Amino acid sequence: MLVRKARLHDASNVYDLVNSLSHDGTLLKRSFAEVCENIRDFTVAVSDSGIFLGCGALHLYGPHLSEVRSIVIKPEARAQGAGGRILGALIDEAEEHGIQSVCLFTRIPDFFFKYGFRVVEDKTELPDKIFKDCQTCPRLHRCDEVAMVRGRIPRVSILGPRIEAEQLVRIGG
Repeated sequence: MLVRKARLHDASNVYDLVNSLSHDGTLLKRSFAEVCENIRDFTVAVSDSGIFLGCGALHLYGPHLSEVRSIVIKPEARAQGAGGRILGALIDEAEEHGIQSVCLFTRIPDFFFKYGFRVVEDKTELPDKIFKDCQTCPRLHRCDEVAMVRGRIPRVSILGPRIEAEQLVRIGG
């Protein structure tokens, strides 16, 4: 198995796989144009014979935070280690950029514990993620994902205001 940075010719496979899990809300639906625009964020796993097995992306918010997103493995390729290898490559990439805080939102937290992620009880502690994606998510007010972070939670936000828990309570959040 080879784990490598995605290339533009991988966009169709990434698009198909990510959107195969968007109908039930597991992943956010992505347009083909969006996948192409962000293909450099993706890392893919391919079999020794070149068959696409899965993908994951690392979104950079800034020097304070990155996010693992769209990590998904084809059903027939699960339990072969592709998910762990992709995740490891994404963590390494964040570290190469000097980013010590890596977050993600998931419904399968047990997979991520063994890679040093821990649960973030208060999602508002990740305001860049909330501002970037949660505002447009169809599950905004009924989110069933677990927020997780590897490293320390950043004390800065660059996309929107950092809302403290007390402020959120006052405004009805």
